[in-house]
Amino acid sequence: MKVILANPRGFCAGVNMAIESLEQALIQFGTPLFVYHEIVHNLHVVERFSKRGVTFVNRVEEIPHGATVLYSAHGVSPLIRQTSNGRNLRAIDATCPLVTKVHNEAVRFAREGFTIILIGHEGHDEVLGTMGEAPNNIVLVQDVAEAQALELPKDAKVAYLTQTTLSVDEAEAIIQVLKSRFPSIAGPSKEDICYATQNRQEAVKELVPLADVVLVLGSQNSSNSKRLAELAQSLGKPAYLIDSCGEIQHAWLDQAQTVLITAGASAPEDVVEECVAWLKNNYQAVVENKVVREEHVHFPLPRELRLVNQKK
Repeated sequence: MKVILANPRGFCAGVNMAIESLEQALIQFGTPLFVYHEIVHNLHVVERFSKRGVTFVNRVEEIPHGATVLYSAHGVSPLIRQTSNGRNLRAIDATCPLVTKVHNEAVRFAREGFTIILIGHEGHDEVLGTMGEAPNNIVLVQDVAEAQALELPKDAKVAYLTQTTLSVDEAEAIIQVLKSRFPSIAGPSKEDICYATQNRQEAVKELVPLADVVLVLGSQNSSNSKRLAELAQSLGKPAYLIDSCGEIQHAWLDQAQTVLITAGASAPEDVVEECVAWLKNNYQAVVENKVVREEHVHFPLPRELRLVNQKK
């Protein structure tokens, strides 16, 4: 068997920053330490921090007054920040800067009187945070059908924004429908789908023709990981989203001569390595790295952690 390792894959700059932020918060403040929602959408990452005493919560009200909370990479709404202030929490904001950009755009468009169409997935942490910036101005659209059915006043000033972890192709199809229906629609100054999401999708597109089966390392609640599996499937290849090699079924690989492995932006590299080792052990796999695009993006730690370091 031949295994092709897609590059880029795995952690993006925003995930690296969020995880490093939590590591530093543990060093500087110790436990108890709380994180609002999962730090990133990955089972392994959350379990490893949980074992070190980090508590993940879905409601700020679960956090004791005066405790330390870290906001996840997906961002939070102003209401969450207000609630944290009311509980006198020490808040560390590990929101990905690319998500913060979308929040800022939402605030700007709302101030200018626009009705904002947010393209994204209902209930996703990032979407909840963005909609919280201007709840009276934002309408969520999830697919082309919803874009076609959307009814807005004829005199409405309309703008669109997108979740950062969408399928590039699906988002573009929705945007084209919106532009045809609302010719004067405004958009972000620079597209919202993040560089890492685009690069990982680009790598899958380029490498899928070389493979018989695609394995995507990532958790089921990871939007960008799910998009990678869906993309491979849309290109005609069987693709499976798995958290670890323990989920691989031999039946998937019975007729496979070449397996493409990639990983979502929140999946650790060690789970990729374990998967490769499993394939070597069970199928005498030979590994080839394929680099489609190089990444050199780095985000600094949150201001709250930098200030603590400066004081030291």
